[in-house]
Amino acid sequence: MFYVNTRAIVERERDGKTEILIQTRNKPNEPKQLELPGGRVEKFESLLAALRREVKEETGLDVTWIEGEDTRIDTDGINPDIVVECVKPFAAYQTIKGGIDSVGYYFICKAEGELLEEGDHAQKARWITVEELAERIYNDPLRFINIDCAAIKFYLKHRMNVLPN
Repeated sequence: MFYVNTRAIVERERDGKTEILIQTRNKPNEPKQLELPGGRVEKFESLLAALRREVKEETGLDVTWIEGEDTRIDTDGINPDIVVECVKPFAAYQTIKGGIDSVGYYFICKAEGELLEEGDHAQKARWITVEELAERIYNDPLRFINIDCAAIKFYLKHRMNVLPN
């Protein structure tokens, strides 16, 4: 099987610091690793709709803003039999060895609402500072699921300029 995923880097500003939402993966027969909210795109679901759905299901939060959403273009109204969407994500990943064969797209977003203690295959959603995120990914990268490990390093380097090459 081949899967397409959409994943959220949910940011907020608190006391002058940027915080990121992380959670603990809670799937049967899988280790309880840290992850970002997100998951599989359903058949013919748009990436942005999937992102909003996954964040809500896993964390209880409602996405209020997505970076790049204003770049969205679709072909609705051109051909009644097919609609194609293009949008600019923050980052993309592809598994190139082992694990589950998948590609996915990361979007930086903002969300509001009350965090769930336990969501859909996720638990203990919580906010951590970018500094704490950098420390965790540097000191214990295996604590994170593989796809998010790569994306977090990409985010820290290319968005926050806090991770060396």
